[in-house]
Order: sequence, then C-alpha cells, then structure tokens
Amino acid sequence: MPFDESDEETAVDPETNLSGLPGPQSGDKRPSSSRQQPKQSRKKKGKMQHLSMDAGDSNNGDSFEDLSFWWVFFGMFYQLLKKRQRAIRYNSILTGDDRVTEFLHGHWERIFNRTRMTRDCFVRLSSIMEQTGRLTPSRAVSVEEQLMIFLFVVGHGASNRDAQETWQRSGSTISKYFGIVLEAIFNMSSEYIRPPDMNNVHHTIRYNNRLFPYFQGCVGAIDGTHVSACVGGARADKFRGRKGDTTWNVLAACDFDLKFTYMISGWEGSAHDARVLEHAISEPQNGFPFPPPGKYYLVDSGYANRGCFLAPYRGTNYHLRDRRRLGGDRKKEQFNYRHASLRNAIERTFGIWKRRFPILRSMHQFPLDKHAMIPVACAVLHNFIRMDPASIAQDHVSGDKDDDDASSEDDSVDADPDGVDVGESSSHLNIPQDMDMGAFRDYVTNCIHEGSSG
Repeated sequence: MPFDESDEETAVDPETNLSGLPGPQSGDKRPSSSRQQPKQSRKKKGKMQHLSMDAGDSNNGDSFEDLSFWWVFFGMFYQLLKKRQRAIRYNSILTGDDRVTEFLHGHWERIFNRTRMTRDCFVRLSSIMEQTGRLTPSRAVSVEEQLMIFLFVVGHGASNRDAQETWQRSGSTISKYFGIVLEAIFNMSSEYIRPPDMNNVHHTIRYNNRLFPYFQGCVGAIDGTHVSACVGGARADKFRGRKGDTTWNVLAACDFDLKFTYMISGWEGSAHDARVLEHAISEPQNGFPFPPPGKYYLVDSGYANRGCFLAPYRGTNYHLRDRRRLGGDRKKEQFNYRHASLRNAIERTFGIWKRRFPILRSMHQFPLDKHAMIPVACAVLHNFIRMDPASIAQDHVSGDKDDDDASSEDDSVDADPDGVDVGESSSHLNIPQDMDMGAFRDYVTNCIHEGSSG
C-alpha cells in the first residue's frame, strides 16, 4: 500500500512525551547518538555525586576523630593543671603531720590553745580512740592529726578554709575526717556523759551550812540552752529562738563538779524548754537518768514544780542582784536565793562549755544530723577534760574561765568557814513518799526560815 501523507501526520513519534508534550521534531537532523547523550551525562553526574558523598563521609569521620583527640588532650591538660595548682597551693614547709609533731613537742601552751586541752590529756584521748578502734590511721593522716583537725575546728570555730591552710590538706580531706571524728566522739557519750552516784550527798552541799541539810536530796541541776544553728530557707522559722537567731534548743543536766550527766540535742530553737524536758522524760529511748526516791533535780521557774524537779517560787525575787536591789527577807525569797545559788552550777557549766568550744556560738554550714551531734560531742570532750585536773587549772591560767564567774561568785552561798561536816541529823529533809513537790518545797522553806531566825 502506498504511504499516505495523512498517516504520516497522525503517526505517533516514539520520542513524543507521554504527558502530551511534543518530543523532538521529525525535522531534527541530530544523530541518534547525540539524542542519547543526556541520559549518559545524568548517569555520570549521579556517579560523581555518589563519589562526593563518600568523600564527605570520610572527611566527617576524620574530623570527628580529630575532635575526640582534642577533647582528650584538653582533659588531660586540665587535670595536670589542677594538680599543679594544688601543688602550688599547699606548699608549706610543714605538712599536717609535721604540725602535729611540733605541737606535741613544743611549749605546753601552744597545744593547749590549739586543742583546748593539755598535752597529756590529748595523748590519752588519741590513745583511747585508737586502741578502741574508733579511729584508725590512714595512709596519709594519722589518728593524732585527725583528732587535732577536729579539735581545731570546734575549739576555734574555724572554717573549712582555715583548716585547709593550717593543716595543708584539701577541703574534702578536712570534711571527711571531721565527720569521722565527730561520729566517733558522739558514740562515746554513753561512757562519758553519765549520772553521778545519786546515793551520796555531794561535798558542795555536805560541807556548806547554808545548803545542808536543806538540799541534801539534790543530785544535780537541769536547764536548756541555745546553740547556734546554720539553717536557711523555709526551715529557718522553726529554728528561730527568742532572740531571732536560728538556734538549737539543747537540754542538759549537770552535777556539782560541773560535768554533764545528761544531754539531748536536736530540738529547734522555737521549742519551749518545758516541752523538751517533757519529751526527754516521756520517751524511754531518750535514756533520762531518773533519780531514786527522795532525790531530785533543781530547775528554774520555766519548768513545773513536780515529780523529781524542784523549782523556785514564781513571782518572787530569785537572783541575788534582785534580792540586793529590792531587799526583803521573806521566807520564799530566802528559799529562792539558796535555790539559785545551788542551781547556778548548770549556768557555769554551760559557760565553760561554750567558751571552750566557740563553734557552739557560731555554727558553720553542716548537714542537720551533724548539727545535732556537735553539742553532744563537745559535751563528751568537756567531761573528758574535766577529768584532767591539769586542764582545769590551765583553764584559769589561760583566762578561759566560766562565763558566769562574776555572777557565780556573787550567787554562791557562803561555805562553812571551818569546813565542818554538819552531820546526817536532818535526813528527814528527803522527800517523803507521800509528799508532793509543792508541799516539800514549802517544808524546806519553813526549815530555812527557822534555821536563819534561830
């Protein structure tokens, strides 16, 4: 069949686009090889892009390895720099161990000022701590240095930075051994804070004709005191005492040798003294030392006059300065005056205790559990020092006397000038089994008035 030109116009060109767009015109004289060139160029272009991506991945890997290397390098350099700085910072000729040796073999007053105790007392304490296993030496810090670091902090109210400079140790080392020694001394409280022999009359009462036989049943004095607390935030309000400072309310009992016989710490400064005492005697786990029948403690007018606690008359002159200023020799004032003179022992004990350990007046920032342990640990050390007569004597030599010396001399009653034992003839002044404390106080008051009148 001859070729029809109309068929040529309607025939579909193989190069026509499927979307309806015209393909290359039939009049295009380019060779077929040139028409296939765009497909080949696209293939080559795709291969080049693939190669460039591989090269980019390789470069990224190399840069990551370089970055890791520099991180490690700068980390090692920083550690070396820190060690170098530490070596420059603690560069004293005397190390901590050298300072301990210097204090132990130097003048007696140097170690006394540093540790608040004599050399013999310090050596005996460190030996007890080591022999009983409460403290053990480490590779770099001896037991003597651990103990001296603790005594330096509590005996001077020193900060961690002060201790670092003195002992040439890092802050973490100071904090570590302070906590270790604090816990060890706190655990000694059951051995060194104990009630006295309550069946005997103390010589302070026995040989004083103004106290014996009226107070022969007294075994000690009880009172509360406030110790500094470093507490912030929302909890601070609970710890604000009557003066507005954040404090702990510490309840303590003492004997007439000015040693603590009981202490409970951990109450906020806003708590009332009577509430703390009620908690101490109502909970068996607190271990309050109740006196035997017929014996009692002296307390101030903030406590109730009941049970085994003898309080003064309220609304009546109590302190010696009030009595001298206002005058009057009424029976209740006579009782209150002698009661205050004997109860003054707890005030004097608090005074010595706080003066010896200034940290109790200005506490640094510690965890709250350590806060509550520090007063008890200082009380243990106080009693241990009171067992050493040389330390008591050197307290006066170095001017470290009672805070209440001026008042204690005025408030103390006149002792029997001849120091004669007035005997046991008035044993009936012990509390009878069927008499409450109010009636007993009135009975003692009448006896004092009759004795002074006669």
